Amino acid sequence: MSYEDINRCLGCKTKPCQNGCPLNNDITDVIGLLKEGKEKEAYQLLCNTTVFSAVCGRICPHQKQCEGKCLRQKIDGAIHIGAVEAALADKYLSIPYEKSNEFANRRVAVIGGGPAGLSCAAFLARKGVKTTVYEKREMLGGILRYGIPDFRLDRDILDKTIAKIINLGIEVKSGCELGKNIFLDELKAEYDAIVLAIGANKSRKMNIPGEELANVYGANEVLEYGTFNDYHGKTVAISGGGNVAMDCARIINRLGAKRTIVIYRRSEKEMPAEAKEIAMAKEEGIEFLFTTNILKILGNEKAEGLQLIKTELVKRENENRLFPVNIKGSEFEIPIDYVYMAVGSAVSDITKELGLAMEWSKIKVDENKRTSDSKIYACGDLIDGKGTVAYACRYGRDAAEAILKSFE
Repeated sequence: MSYEDINRCLGCKTKPCQNGCPLNNDITDVIGLLKEGKEKEAYQLLCNTTVFSAVCGRICPHQKQCEGKCLRQKIDGAIHIGAVEAALADKYLSIPYEKSNEFANRRVAVIGGGPAGLSCAAFLARKGVKTTVYEKREMLGGILRYGIPDFRLDRDILDKTIAKIINLGIEVKSGCELGKNIFLDELKAEYDAIVLAIGANKSRKMNIPGEELANVYGANEVLEYGTFNDYHGKTVAISGGGNVAMDCARIINRLGAKRTIVIYRRSEKEMPAEAKEIAMAKEEGIEFLFTTNILKILGNEKAEGLQLIKTELVKRENENRLFPVNIKGSEFEIPIDYVYMAVGSAVSDITKELGLAMEWSKIKVDENKRTSDSKIYACGDLIDGKGTVAYACRYGRDAAEAILKSFE
């Protein structure tokens, strides 16, 4: 990681890269300060909007966000903003955040230790709020630790990033799961505000015949709990086109699968996964069946094959994204041993038991991330389906800022 790209930055007045960043990081001014040799000031500016720069600099879909808006891409390629951000953050990973005691008399509970919850906790703690993070797993990190493989995100970087956040004085209570050993009513009596940040890591289903067979799994849960099988000599199919599908496919391929096949009903251009992740998957020998849909999973007690059909992409009224339509007569079958569904994520069933208003299967919040209970806030994938780490961090920060404003 280095700053080698900063001299190509045009210093655009309109800051399109900032507009493309879910966190609204002021990348243009950060690079401007780096050009002047003001590294510490550049880092402090970056910290105004994020506490996960070392992580986001590595795993964000930059080509779809900040770098995708860079005007330089039309000249000689976009500035490698992610690399610059990561290089800067790495140098300051061991330097503590500055904090105040402005709201030292306030207490907030954050349920969920993933990127949304930790971002929220960090921005609260930096203002002196006594913050406690409740996490169901043994270690913090959420999807960053229990979803993204270490070949994409170095665990040492993740550990140092989290340690820097926790060193703000945040209390951590692990092994605490909402609805099992911690309950909202009890927490409401103890804290001034509660933030729900438990994510949305329940795999969606395609609702096709055969989905109930053995050897058919949800990719989200498999990545979270590491419950992989012996794939030597086996053919494995992954349905989906996002980063979860890419991560699942690359891990399985590395575990010795004879064939690893990603099946996606749209074209490669429409895949939500980052282009570099798709490219690396191809380099590693993973096969892709684009414009292909799964009609049925074949087998008696366990999955033995797939009935597939080719698709064509059509433009539907009032929709920007092309929609896949099955092509009659193009059906074909392939043999498989395992199927992994990576077609989207849903929130945990516990959300239905919280007594909070829901909207489109998500927890309903107002512009301040406040739920139908005025003392409870929600952030991350619980409230929005964008599903990227940067958006999760942004919503966590937004919730913190709203809570701080309510304390004034």
